[in-house]
This record gives sequence, C-alpha cells and structure tokens, in this order.
Amino acid sequence: MAQYGVDLLWVLILASLGLSAFAIFISVSRHRRQHSKVVNSPSFGDDVASEAARKVLREVEKNGQSVDAALVTWSPETLRKILAEDLPDAQVIVVSNREPYIHNEDKNGDVELVVPASGLVSALEPITRACAGTWIAYGGGSADRQVVDGDDRVQVPPENPSYALRRVWLTEEEYQGYYLGFANEGLWPLCHIAFTRPIFRESDWEAYEAVNRKFADTVVAEARNERPIVLVQDYHFALLPRMIRERLPEAIVITFWHIPWPNSEVFSICPWRERILDGLLGSSIIGFHTQFHANNFTESVDRFMESRIERADAAVSYGGQTTLVHAYPISIEWPVQLLKSLPPVEECRAHIRERFGIPADAKLCVGVERLDYTKGILDRFHALEELFIRYPEMIGKAVFLQIAAPSRGTLPAYKHLHEECQRLAEELNERYGSGSYRPVVLVAEHHSQKDVYKIYRAADICLVTSLHDGMNLVAKEFVAARDDEEGVLLLSTFAGASRELLEALIVNPYDAAMMSEAMRQALIMGPDEQRERMRRMREIVRDNNVYRWAGSMLLDAARLRKRGELDRVTALSERPAIANGDNVVSIFERKQAAGYR
Repeated sequence: MAQYGVDLLWVLILASLGLSAFAIFISVSRHRRQHSKVVNSPSFGDDVASEAARKVLREVEKNGQSVDAALVTWSPETLRKILAEDLPDAQVIVVSNREPYIHNEDKNGDVELVVPASGLVSALEPITRACAGTWIAYGGGSADRQVVDGDDRVQVPPENPSYALRRVWLTEEEYQGYYLGFANEGLWPLCHIAFTRPIFRESDWEAYEAVNRKFADTVVAEARNERPIVLVQDYHFALLPRMIRERLPEAIVITFWHIPWPNSEVFSICPWRERILDGLLGSSIIGFHTQFHANNFTESVDRFMESRIERADAAVSYGGQTTLVHAYPISIEWPVQLLKSLPPVEECRAHIRERFGIPADAKLCVGVERLDYTKGILDRFHALEELFIRYPEMIGKAVFLQIAAPSRGTLPAYKHLHEECQRLAEELNERYGSGSYRPVVLVAEHHSQKDVYKIYRAADICLVTSLHDGMNLVAKEFVAARDDEEGVLLLSTFAGASRELLEALIVNPYDAAMMSEAMRQALIMGPDEQRERMRRMREIVRDNNVYRWAGSMLLDAARLRKRGELDRVTALSERPAIANGDNVVSIFERKQAAGYR
C-alpha cells in the first residue's frame, strides 16, 4: 500500500512536469510567430533605431556633459569643428546688453575704441570670434553711430575682423526704464542676497518689454535662415527667448543667466514672475553657473507654472515644448591672448607699485570689480581693519588696492555705496596710515583689460569676496594671469568660482574675523605653498576654459536639433495615410510634429 502511494506521487509529478513543458512550448511558439511578424513589418527597423537613438540622446543630454568631455582639449578649433560636424551651416547669433567694443568721441573729436573690462565680454568675445558669428548689443558709445554701415553693423575686432557687431539704438527713456529701472533696480537685487530691496515700476516693465521686442526684431532681421543658434545673455532679456520662438520656431535658443537665481519664495516678490518664466521657457536650453541656481529656477517653474518637471533629465515640459535646464560653469579663454603683450611679472610689479605709491616692503592686496553692493568691497575694508586690530604688526606690511569701476552711478543705492566706500577708506588711512603709507588705495576709475591684467600680475593677494555672485570671473582671470605660479586667491564661498577653485582660501565675507585670519594666512604663506595651490587652480581654469563652456552648450544644441529631426521623422512615419494618396505634408504640420507650437 505504501509502495502504491509512492508510485501515484511520481505519476502526478511527471504529469505536472509534462503539462508545464507543453505550456512553455506553446508560449515560445506563439512569441516566435509574433516576433517574426514584427521583424518582417516595414516599421520594425525604424522603431528599434528610433528607440535606440532616443536612449542615446537621453543619456548624453543629462547635465549637458558627455563622459569624455574632460579628455578634450578645448580651443577655438574645437568649437569650429563642432560647428562644422554637428551644426553644419549654423549661424551663431549672440545677444547681450553690453557690447564688446565701444566707440567714443574724445575731447579732440577723434573716435576712440574702448574694450570694456567685463566678465561677460571676456567670456563671449573669443567665442564669437571662433564661430564667426554676429553679436547684437545696445550701442551706447558716443561715436557708435559714426562707425556703423547702413545696416548698423561694424566688423570687429578692428585689427583682425572676425565677426559683425550689430548695434541696437535705444532712446534715453527706453534705457532708463529697461536697463537702470527694471533690470538693475528690480531683477538685480531680487536675484542677489545683498539685502537691497528690489523696486518694481509698471513703466519700467513696459520699457523692458518694449526693448526685448526691439531686440527680437533685430535677431529676426539678422537671421540668414529659420534655424540660427541664438545665445541670449543674462537678465536683461528674460522675455526675448519666447519672442524669438514665436518668430523663428525652428531656432535653437540658448539662454544663459549670468547671475544667481533666487529661491521660489524670493522670486515670488516679482509682480511679473509668470511672464518672466514664460519668456525664459521659450528657450531650448537655459544655463546657469551652478546646479544650485538651476535647481532654484526649476523650483520656481514648478511652483508658478502649469508644467511637467523631468528631474532625471534636467528638463521642463511646458506649452508643448521641452526646455533643458543645465549648469554650465562659465570661464575665460585659455591661454589668455592678452598675456603675450604684457611685460614679465617683475616689471608689472614695479610699475604698479610706483604708480600707486605702494611701499617696497608691503604686500599688495588687490580687488578689481565694478562698484557694486554685491561685491563685498566694504566688507573687505572691515576685514582689513580687523586684521590690524588682531595683528598690529601687520600695520605698514599690507596695502589694499581697490579698483572700483563706476557703475550705475545715477541709482541711489550705488551713489550711497560710493560715498560709503570713500568715507571708510579715508577713516582707515587716518587711523592706520603714517607718512607716505596708506593702507587703502581706492581708485574709482575705469581701467582697460590690459591694465587690469598688469594689476593681477603685480598682486601678492587677490580678494574676490562677493556677497553673492553667479561665477565671478575675476578669480579665474587672476589665476590665468599668474604664469609665474605665485600669488594667493581669497575667494568667497558665495561666488560660483568657489565650486571649482578649491585651492583658494575660501572665506565667508560676512565674517570679518574669519576674513582677517585668511588675509594673515595669505600674507605669510610661503612660495612653495603658493605654487602648489596656484598650479592646481591653473590646471582647472585651463581644462574648464570658455571654449568648453560654449562647446558644451553647442553640443547640447546639436543633440536637440538631431532629436527634433528624429521626432519629426517618427511623427511623419506614424501619420495616417491621406485619403487621396497625396503624401505632401505642410510646413505647419511638420513644425507641430516636431513639437513646435
């Protein structure tokens, strides 16, 4: 009986295994028949290729960086190669408020060429040269109209014309409302943690909107076809991307926001917050210096706009269009061409010390920037005083040379800052100066880029202590200027450059005691440690130069263009056959298929 039970159990097991094997056989046969039908269908190859291509595009689009980006030697030739291979026949148009070359009339009536000492200009000018593009900017020079042709263009640089500068003319009323008003009394303090209340006026907003429209008209007029690459620069043109998109739906619009983006709570102060976000989301790509600022922008969109946030892909879907939101740390050209025309460091040091009356036995500390309340100039003065209080032996051993180019001097906040800087500098000189020794030399004048680099080369210490900054290229310019591998950089933790230049002495500009200790450390630092720190920072600036910054954005633009073409082909292949057999598709339908609305 027991044996019978065992035999029955084996029969049941074998039967079960047989049924399972038969079921698997049927399933595999059915799958093979279905797979054969799909493979042999006309659309199978296209579907697989499309999905594979989409997967690759999704992977390389994340954060705008490819795996081997760091292995590339970035140069003007690299950019030209990208344009030739990935964006053939693409026209590059740069739009900014500041122009790279200004023509002024001197007291004798002669035309004088001025190259502004601007971080934006120093970053974008070599890019535009390399791309042989067109730069559209406000023509504010007193002789700007005298040198343009009938189309308001002038070829620059004068010594070797490489691209066209197209000037846009603004009335005094437009300039006051758009630039001094909404941009610099409204958006500038809104975006910077400098505790200056933003001012918003309806009339300024109307001027801002009108000027953005005027620049959009100029972009359309300068575009040679419907598919230019337009690089929109900064907070002066928040509405411009949408205006371009309405007129040139197939353009690639890359907007770079050079200043910080505040958190969504702060941004909510702006009365036209939705309009600004809508304008910026007309961009194909929006770039920021740091991921933190990119995240703040995305949070603002998520809070105020009906949109879908694709956090894994760093993108925003809004109004039928996808906008990539990436971090692209801006930089400067490498090598700096200007250095070829400058004397050696020792000659620069002797010239600058003689010019500003710096004692031979005193260390030279320098600050170079616009006279702006976000740059922390007053805080440096307080830190210097704290240094003298804590270490009296340093009196007479250090001089702080502050180059503060006048900026927006008609605005009350800037007038007050100028007066406060002058007052505090005089107090420090009276308190700690003696004979010919002045601990603070304040020079509120414009300097050429060549003069600025001479000052960098002469300095023992450079202070970049912004209260809040997107990047601050002064830090990178100082490092690039020091081919002798000497000098010490004091860098604010609230400047974007502090994310890269980790060998600088990182400070909190709000903490005068901490700043004074860092200044003392810099003053007594030996040459070996200086060289070790400077060598590493120079490697960073060399590898992450401005050509890599621009190249990363252009490569992302090329990927977007390829994805648009892929989506267009896919959409057209899936479109139902037209009843009468006519296979012609209108341009309007193709734009809709590609996601242009």
